[in-house]
Amino acid sequence: MSTCATVSRDLDEPISGTAATATTWLLLEQPGPWGAKALTSSHLDPALGGALETAATNTGVRIALIRRPGRHADPAPSRVRQVYAAHTVPGNAWLHSATTTDPRQLLDLDFAALGAGDPHSFGSALGGRAHTGDPLALVCTNGKRDRCCALLGRPLAAELAASGVEGAWEVTHLGGHRFSPTVLVLPYGYAYGRAEAHAVKEILQGVQEGRVVVEGCRGASAWERPGQAAELAVRRATGEYATDALSVVRTEGGAPRWEVTVAHTDGRHWRVIVAQGASLPPRPESCGASVLGAPARMDVVAVRELTTAPAR
Repeated sequence: MSTCATVSRDLDEPISGTAATATTWLLLEQPGPWGAKALTSSHLDPALGGALETAATNTGVRIALIRRPGRHADPAPSRVRQVYAAHTVPGNAWLHSATTTDPRQLLDLDFAALGAGDPHSFGSALGGRAHTGDPLALVCTNGKRDRCCALLGRPLAAELAASGVEGAWEVTHLGGHRFSPTVLVLPYGYAYGRAEAHAVKEILQGVQEGRVVVEGCRGASAWERPGQAAELAVRRATGEYATDALSVVRTEGGAPRWEVTVAHTDGRHWRVIVAQGASLPPRPESCGASVLGAPARMDVVAVRELTTAPAR
């Protein structure tokens, strides 16, 4: 069976610079089935889902629903739900957790502050505190958005859970169906495509060691897509894999060409030229697409270390 994921893999479509962008992720456990736009088409009150979407607009916060891998029965609505918030910007990356029996409590959050990296409202509104368990591996499984996410994502999530990965969750939407199975790892916010269980376990081990695995990496959600590609290119060029070592400090230009400045915590800087191209030949960008497309790709043209730090 040909799917958007098999076509993308067969054409060797590059995945660097394709991650969803968010400085902060807010995750709410919601059992049961999910529709294509899960916040307003699940067993969550659609009015609440719409209000949360509005509250998060232009704050840097991206909201997603999560559920444990397996069968998706929806027990009594008063059940205790898990909630996570994760900020992904290097130097201030954190993952906090809480529980709630009333998802309406999420409307008491200060979304602008969360997006800027301040977790205080997560504590005051939900009693949240720093997460002390394993890092999270969020596998997109929402087949209502694209069948690849269900066909490829659900078995991966189930395999991770069955093998003892305590941080494994199904998640509603990470973008890039054609790179399924797609995985987001928190707290650092690196996304992966075409993932396999053994690779996800290596990635999670790296998170615990403060190390980024670049194989199969789509990018860090803290950066816009040119920055994602640039940061990964610098990591590959220098062999620097420490999670907090690199930051995107400047992006100049616009499509189809950007100059991205990547900084190291030790003071080094790199200028990375990123060009937007089209993935050819045309292919289905999702299984539900009625026409073929040429999805944008981020190609790194040059990586040059600067001899003097650029002016801010």
